[in-house]
Amino acid sequence: MDLFMNNILNIVCYLPLAGMVLIMFIKRENAIAIKWIANITAFAGFLVSIPLLTSFNDQRYISPNGFRFVYEREWIPQIGAAYKFGIDGISMLLVLLTTLLGVIAILSSWTAIKERVKEYYAFMLLLQTGMLGVFMALDFLVFYVFWEIMLVPMYFLIGVWGGPRKLYAAIKFFLYTLAGSVLMLVGILAIYFYQHDVAGIYSFDILAFQNLGFPTNLQYWVFLAFFVGFAIKVPMFPFHTWLPDAHVEAPTAGSVILAGVLLKMGTYGFVRFSLPMFPWATMYFLQPLLILSLIGIIYGALVAMMQKDMKSLVAYSSVSHLGFVMLGVFAATPVALQGGILQMINHGISTGALFLIVGIIYERRHTRMISEYGGLSHIMPVYATVFLIMTLSSIGMPGLNGFIGEFFILQGTFAAPGLWIYAALAVIGIVLGAAYMLWLYQRVMFGKLENPLNKALPDLNMRELATFVPLIILAFWIGIYPSFFTKYLDEPVNAIVERVRVDYFKMSIAGVPK
Repeated sequence: MDLFMNNILNIVCYLPLAGMVLIMFIKRENAIAIKWIANITAFAGFLVSIPLLTSFNDQRYISPNGFRFVYEREWIPQIGAAYKFGIDGISMLLVLLTTLLGVIAILSSWTAIKERVKEYYAFMLLLQTGMLGVFMALDFLVFYVFWEIMLVPMYFLIGVWGGPRKLYAAIKFFLYTLAGSVLMLVGILAIYFYQHDVAGIYSFDILAFQNLGFPTNLQYWVFLAFFVGFAIKVPMFPFHTWLPDAHVEAPTAGSVILAGVLLKMGTYGFVRFSLPMFPWATMYFLQPLLILSLIGIIYGALVAMMQKDMKSLVAYSSVSHLGFVMLGVFAATPVALQGGILQMINHGISTGALFLIVGIIYERRHTRMISEYGGLSHIMPVYATVFLIMTLSSIGMPGLNGFIGEFFILQGTFAAPGLWIYAALAVIGIVLGAAYMLWLYQRVMFGKLENPLNKALPDLNMRELATFVPLIILAFWIGIYPSFFTKYLDEPVNAIVERVRVDYFKMSIAGVPK
């Protein structure tokens, strides 16, 4: 048991990769075997990740720095790179979200993918490993390798199994993300060489960087380099233009993973690196960061209201919801930051479910145009019920997960000195979000069943319902008992907030040159 727990992060991270390797030995004609292997691998990956939660507070697995299940080995000593994994409360929740959505996304693909099945499931499992590695890495070079690895499978998932404009969307996604990654790499190298100048050692250790303390002039430029890389991934306004194309053209499972996990890599980057490493720069750029977050909230909601395509509407809603996440992150109060992190999880649950909902109806009718539907609740009552629950989750109805995340963000932002106006304006996004989601539900579910093509549509089958059940449970669980999840965030969030605000004022009082 100790051997398993001491290596649990490696097992969770590389189990999907092992499944991919196994699939490569199966003949492509044996599609059923490939599907079963992929689904069993994903489910096993979720099961082995559960001890991360159940043993999180076991003293045997807690390092002096507060990280859990730390695994470290020498990797490239010539340049100071080590293979180092570890998680705290923030990354633990994101790892569990990733393994769960991996199961759901792969299961949802059972009938949707009919061509190149072998390659599709291989890329899905490779993508899973890339995303998990990002959330576990405690060495910057390891982090960057996993950050880049996930680009390749997502590029092919969009470009091969996507919609009519799939190549355009795939190339746009790849170029945007790669451009941000290159700038981030420049920033990593800048602090890497600065550490050598100060401490006399070469190292990519993330925790060492967090404790180093950078001068304000270096913070200024490296923060901007990291900002572009993370803002593109979130995506924040005005770096969001790749997202609607990628979402609309991606296969359903690709959209679920893109919304549920990949976008969180950007928000995670801000929380893990930008805030604790560059506290002075965070506060220096605070006003423009909050303004961009606010624009994203309102702009995303307004554009979503104008969409005629269901998937496009959900895609633009992500821009608005992630604007809320960034508002909570940059408000940098304990409650607001907790709300921002919790809203990352909430967005993965509600928006992932909404993309599944759109994908199911598209698989039946091969159209996502809202005008093609109406009155579906008469013939698809189970589908209508699931749709309603996730719609209410998305708009933040009390008792569901979206409410508690948005409430934390607004309360924490109101409490921050001088930031109440941003919280007040952000409420507009909540109202607009309710408007476009309820409008979508009303147009699709209610009214007369006039289109003859819709009259024979089957309701959800057991496999499809199984993809929604865990998301519905989580939506109610977080909404009714959020402290079960927020208790894991207290320690890392308080450390980040103290570093941002205390270090900023220390550096300002000391008059460190800019």
